[in-house]
Amino acid sequence: MLNPQIDAANVCVGRKEADMKNEKYVILYERLSKDDELQGISNSILNQQQLLQEYAEAHGLTPYIHISDDGWSGTRWDRPGWQELIAKVEADEVSCICIKDSSRLGRDYLRVGLFREMFRERGVRLIAVNHNLDTARGEDDFTPFREIMAEWYARDTSKKIKSVFAAKAKSGKPTASTPPYGFVKDPSDKNKWLVDPEAAAVVKRIFQMTMDGMGVHKIAGVLAAEKIERPSCYLGKRGRGRHKNDYNTDLPYAWGSACIANILRRHEYAGHLVNLRTSSVDYKGGKAKSKPQSEWIVFPNAHEAIVDQETFDIVQKLRETPRRIDTMGEANPLTGLLWCSDCNAKMYNHRKAHTEKPTHTKLTDVYHCSTYKLSNGKFKTQCTSHHISTSAVREIILDVIRRTCWFVRDREAEFVELLRESSIIKQGETAKAHKKQISKNERRLAEIDRIYKALYEDKALGKIEQDVFDQMSEGYQQERVELREKVETLQAELDAFNDDSTRADKFVEIVRRYTSFEELTTPMLYEFVDKVIVYEGEWSDGNTGEGNRPRGSRTQRVDVYLKYIGSFDAPDMRTPEQIEVDRIAEEKLEANRAYHREKTRQWAERKRNREVASEDNPDPAA
Repeated sequence: MLNPQIDAANVCVGRKEADMKNEKYVILYERLSKDDELQGISNSILNQQQLLQEYAEAHGLTPYIHISDDGWSGTRWDRPGWQELIAKVEADEVSCICIKDSSRLGRDYLRVGLFREMFRERGVRLIAVNHNLDTARGEDDFTPFREIMAEWYARDTSKKIKSVFAAKAKSGKPTASTPPYGFVKDPSDKNKWLVDPEAAAVVKRIFQMTMDGMGVHKIAGVLAAEKIERPSCYLGKRGRGRHKNDYNTDLPYAWGSACIANILRRHEYAGHLVNLRTSSVDYKGGKAKSKPQSEWIVFPNAHEAIVDQETFDIVQKLRETPRRIDTMGEANPLTGLLWCSDCNAKMYNHRKAHTEKPTHTKLTDVYHCSTYKLSNGKFKTQCTSHHISTSAVREIILDVIRRTCWFVRDREAEFVELLRESSIIKQGETAKAHKKQISKNERRLAEIDRIYKALYEDKALGKIEQDVFDQMSEGYQQERVELREKVETLQAELDAFNDDSTRADKFVEIVRRYTSFEELTTPMLYEFVDKVIVYEGEWSDGNTGEGNRPRGSRTQRVDVYLKYIGSFDAPDMRTPEQIEVDRIAEEKLEANRAYHREKTRQWAERKRNREVASEDNPDPAA
């Protein structure tokens, strides 16, 4: 009786290894895939081994060794046992290969044919016991047909499996063999996922660190420093996951940026089930190919969420804009939120520390229009600077959030009414413009259809050449596609107006999560702010002084668009006394600014006078 735990790599049967050093092997090769298991126990590795061993001993095929691939499809050629067999053949260590039938070699008749030719050239005898095939007696004319049938079997099986897989995916059941990190299968129902508290805490923290403005590389470093097990190691130790048998035990805390990014993009953590995210290239296997998100099958709220939908959406938006680490070792959280009012380009952040004195460091932290910065470097200036400091933007944003939230807390009913009135005006204006543009685009589409029909008739009658028709029709087809996309986009925007009460409720929900608005934190910034539009600054005195320098004070318009409610102008909640106090304080501040501007002007004038005097009298002793 054979031992069912026979080693799949190298098992010697019938003779000691010392006696085999100068002899070639007879290899008894067995392969079993999951599909073969369905055909009964006769195909099991153990029965194949027993069949081949009895045949080898009865025909004097010794010394022999067993090499097995258990659980490997015949369409794959990276099978470990097969790789070992080929290595031994190439090393001229094999005299004969014995298999149960031809399909054990593989189910790709072209590849199998190449390997059979390789065996023939190297003088390796091939025996298929059940097919009564022995190359020592000559080639069998039916062998190619058997191999083709084996490949057809694999193709047919693949189609059936894909059909079953697609049906399961569309039924709302998980198609993944194991739940993602943070979930476990329900012991009472394998098609349900439960939250794994320990891993879910790590997932929540990863999302929170992203909300705090940290990048994936920095998050990975923090988790590694705190010796938190990476997903493959965590799951592997518990007998779960794709790497439960081959996870790296030497690097249990080696979190990678790709791993963090994959966690942040998975909709499962917001409670949704996603099926058919990838697809195999063909039945012969190979690396799975990612499918576009439009082809995914998504079942909302299929299981308990680890992070709420608002947090997940914010993180996706943050991930859309790269926040590069600057020379100060951090990324500015405002990047991706600021936009130029004139060219609609994102604002570019310039931040750098300047050491003016050994004991004094000056920080430059400003935003410019990215179109202006890029074109200025090419000596072809486009747009204008729209220069604004980070501190000024943060102060403006905090003031807008604070005033709006105070108004919502004190007068929630009035807030909803104002939002409704504002929304009616905005929706009316937008709807009018969108409907006008949609009508215009549809008229052009009808015109293109008429032109294309006339072109086709001219081509059919021989009035224009084929190449001319192809060139003209390609241009019209491209225009048609672009117009269709624009119509769909405009229509989607028309349909996207949410109910006012729903939008108000969502904003109120955010407001209630905060008890203090004294400091603009990164999570607050991302939860409240949708975008910030920055306009070009204007000077109070249009005249310019020497050196074409502007005079007076500079003012700049900044529009802050909040989540769900847009640009909302909250009524002034200050009392008349507070307004007066603030007015006096602003006047004093402006007077102080004017004083310092004048001092700076006088200093610059004295400096210029000294330079002129130095040029007129270069002799220091004079």
